[in-house]
Amino acid sequence: MGDFLKLVRFSFGSKIQYGVLRDGVILGIYGNLFENFNVTGDEFLLDEVDLLAPVQPSKIVAVGLNYKDHAHELKMDIPNEPIIFIKPPTSLIGPNKEITYPAMSKQVDYEAELGIVIKNRTKGVSPKEAKKHILGFTCANDVTARDLQRKDTQWTRAKSFDTFCPIGPCVETEIDPNGLSVELLLNGEVKQSSNTSSMIFDVYFLVSFISGIMTLSPGDVIITGTPSGVGPMQVGDVIEVKIEGIGTLRNKVVSGV
Repeated sequence: MGDFLKLVRFSFGSKIQYGVLRDGVILGIYGNLFENFNVTGDEFLLDEVDLLAPVQPSKIVAVGLNYKDHAHELKMDIPNEPIIFIKPPTSLIGPNKEITYPAMSKQVDYEAELGIVIKNRTKGVSPKEAKKHILGFTCANDVTARDLQRKDTQWTRAKSFDTFCPIGPCVETEIDPNGLSVELLLNGEVKQSSNTSSMIFDVYFLVSFISGIMTLSPGDVIITGTPSGVGPMQVGDVIEVKIEGIGTLRNKVVSGV
């Protein structure tokens, strides 16, 4: 299968299934995505399927202020330990799906992030043990109603609207997460550009820290914070999160009711 294994979830007709993406073709798989599976002889072209969010998490755990430059642009102190919050599974959408701009907000921001996908039940692991509990990595956009975040002081409402957590297009299982370029493009213009090496708390520390608080289940997603350059989106905008070795997550903003 080569050096990289990109796992996708997609619908074809009325059936939802998992596959491996290789050279623009999806190869069907048989078995448990989080344990053992085999590649079948079924092949699907990307333009004949509907790509979905690559996993269905029981929870999405998000990390705030995990890049020093982002903390500075928000005029907030560098945290001594990770700041975490929860985004509900109902906020999840996949690639090419629409982000809905809620009527109650006047400023909705993009936040490009690396996402961690959990492989198995994970509780109280050390940073050294964390790697074996990770299935792989994906692109994420921690969409935020910034005006509501400032108004509420705590972040639940601002982070939890339906469609506020695009992830995808795949889960990349064979990549080193510690030196990946992270970019966000707004209508083709680069707005965020950084590297995961600039994180305050790295991927393995985050899995360890969070698993010391709550049990993580197969398919759960941790989004690991955003670099500087966050800013507002408008209805009609196209947002692209690009992470080295993973791919591009593209979504369009539409008006809510």
